[in-house]
Amino acid sequence: MSETQVDTSKRTWMIASGCAGAVGGVAVAIPFVSTFSPSEKARAAGAAVEVDISAIKPGEKITVEWRGKPVWIVRRTPEQVANLPKNDPLLADPKSERKPSELTPEYARNEGRSIKPEIFVAVGICPHLGCSPSDRFQTGAQPSLPDSWEGGFLCPCHGSTFDMAGRVFKNKPAPDNLEVPPHMYMSDSRLLIGEDKKA
Repeated sequence: MSETQVDTSKRTWMIASGCAGAVGGVAVAIPFVSTFSPSEKARAAGAAVEVDISAIKPGEKITVEWRGKPVWIVRRTPEQVANLPKNDPLLADPKSERKPSELTPEYARNEGRSIKPEIFVAVGICPHLGCSPSDRFQTGAQPSLPDSWEGGFLCPCHGSTFDMAGRVFKNKPAPDNLEVPPHMYMSDSRLLIGEDKKA
């Protein structure tokens, strides 16, 4: 009888120890396995971004983040749109023919590189070394810019200049125009950056 009691006692301890070990193993495994699934932040980084553009006035720019990149949304003035063709002879790629599928979606392969002439959407990263160009919307002579400047962007790092459609001027370090990301209009005042299924 005493041997049976000892065996039962050992069996109980073995079962209890085994259960405790299994629970501990699961507790350790759950955080480890969860590291393989993308975080909320990682999922959001690739998601499309919807932007209300109704408050952007002509001549103004806002910046939003998409996939960790700054994306500019510029509401060009009628004068800025009208001045775009004047730059064509001075530009390295006025018709966005270099790397068109990578840098300019088909619906933006036009003079303004846009769906709507007044709204310009571009990734605000210089294709030379990844600096962020600054706004130079004022026309005329300015430091580091030609006297005939019609407005656009200047990369302060190495002097690349881009017009109001993000097209790079000739003989500058930047090899290409600024990237136009996939985008489409949800309404007249709502812009979706990162998707262009309806465009």
